[in-house]
Amino acid sequence: MNIDDFAPNLSFFFSNGMDPEYAVIGRVARRIWAKAIKYKYKGNDRSQKLKYHIQTSGRSLHAQEIDFNDIRTTLQALYAIYDNCNSLHTNAYDEAITTPTEESVRRAMAIQLIINRELGTAKNENPVQGSFFIEELTDLVEEAVLAEFNRITERGGVLGAMERMYQRNKIQEESLYYESLKHSGEFPIIGVNTFLNKNGSPTIIPAEVIRSTTEEKEFQITTLNTFQERHSADSDAQLKKLQEVAVQNGNLFEQLMETVKYCSLGQITHALYEVGGQYRRNM
Repeated sequence: MNIDDFAPNLSFFFSNGMDPEYAVIGRVARRIWAKAIKYKYKGNDRSQKLKYHIQTSGRSLHAQEIDFNDIRTTLQALYAIYDNCNSLHTNAYDEAITTPTEESVRRAMAIQLIINRELGTAKNENPVQGSFFIEELTDLVEEAVLAEFNRITERGGVLGAMERMYQRNKIQEESLYYESLKHSGEFPIIGVNTFLNKNGSPTIIPAEVIRSTTEEKEFQITTLNTFQERHSADSDAQLKKLQEVAVQNGNLFEQLMETVKYCSLGQITHALYEVGGQYRRNM
């Protein structure tokens, strides 16, 4: 088995969320992180231990047969938990068409709770450890990720690749490929392009898209203004210190942990724009 065997599936890596590659994405990320921290940055053992968050695939949510979305999210949550993620967000089944309702959010939370509290194998720290399939797939995905790193490096790194619109073009290409396979039926999606119900699996259209009420918006604005007024004596000094750290290429994260106690996200953003500029992609 070599990486070429998985080339067709790798195209779904960013798109679908249900392919086998996702069963090992956390293992691959931890392996690459540990190697980079150890060999490139000479970090200690603790810094080599990657913690990561997983969110189930929004791309796999469909407006047709939306009840099926909970099934997909459950399987994706199993992928994440078996891969030992540190935190997990499970999507609500109706996010494909509207802002999640309280009922759908409770069902999304139930997916995690049932897996963690009721599923026996999830109580094992690493139920897939030693599996030939998992180990082999880990090696293949790591090889593919490192090959992508090389392609980005050849284009001048992340910023250089962005200027050439490499990442944007790749995402568009993969999205178009996924959509073409879905449209042709070559990639089967239950209730969307195959195994349709007797009504043809029509797209669900919400009666009303949920939006914040006027009272909720005004409350948030009032809260923000109160926060800024309460810290008005300290915010300017904190923002200036943040700018100095940015200009000196210091530890921005460390300073941000202090700055957010006194400044809002908007204040911080504008302060960093003043010293670092705002990214504008080439058209």
